[in-house]
Parts: sequence; structure tokens; C-alpha cells
Amino acid sequence: MTTETITVTWKHQPDEHDYPAAADYLELLAESAIVDAVVAGLRTAPIVYKKAKDILRAAQLELLSAEDPHVRRDLIKINSGTALSPILLVRGDFRTSVPMVIADGYHRVCAINYADANIAIPAKIAALP
Repeated sequence: MTTETITVTWKHQPDEHDYPAAADYLELLAESAIVDAVVAGLRTAPIVYKKAKDILRAAQLELLSAEDPHVRRDLIKINSGTALSPILLVRGDFRTSVPMVIADGYHRVCAINYADANIAIPAKIAALP
């Protein structure tokens, strides 16, 4: 029995448009001053690597269907070797049961989970101010 290794190509940094997309989403959850501070933290945060399955657990999110158009698009990118953008995360707090927030990249996390849940995803993580 042979095991196929899946290779995912990643960009070295998130795309510039990922930051305003993250801010747009976060504005649904917090005031502008907090969002501005978090996005500034994301811009300066180092890249770290976390497994897809752990990101979904920490965010307490369900795995989207592989038929979701955005997940499917990212699966096609994975299969074609197109580089994906690292994801943007906001740290949660397990002491107060606050889940982590995927500010940008939920569909990419789901696509990677279908490819191999143990693949480490490059991410930037910011804390709430």
C-alpha cells in the first residue's frame, strides 16, 4: 500500500488584500479601534505553523463542505500547485471560553483539512488588545 504525500505551496506572506478582508470581518465582532489594533498586530506578527485540524478546533468552527465554492476553489489551487496565502488568526482565551477567530482564511483551512488535516498551515496570530 502506498501513501500519497500531498504538497501544498504557500506564499511567504499573506496577500495585501487579506488584511482589509480580515478587518471587514472583524468589524462585525468589535469596534473599529479594536479592529485597527488587531490588524496592526497581524501585520507585524511572525509566521507560525499550525495544523488545520487544530485551527478548526481552536476556532470552534465546523468543517465546510468540499462542495462549498470557495473551498472547492482552494482545493483546485492545491491540486494545481498554486500558492496559497497564509491565514490570519486572532488568539482566543481558553480561560474564558473565547474561541480563536479565523479573521481571514477559513476556506483555506477547510480545503487543507480535506487534503490532509495534519498539514501545517502558515499563519499570523494577533492577540486582542
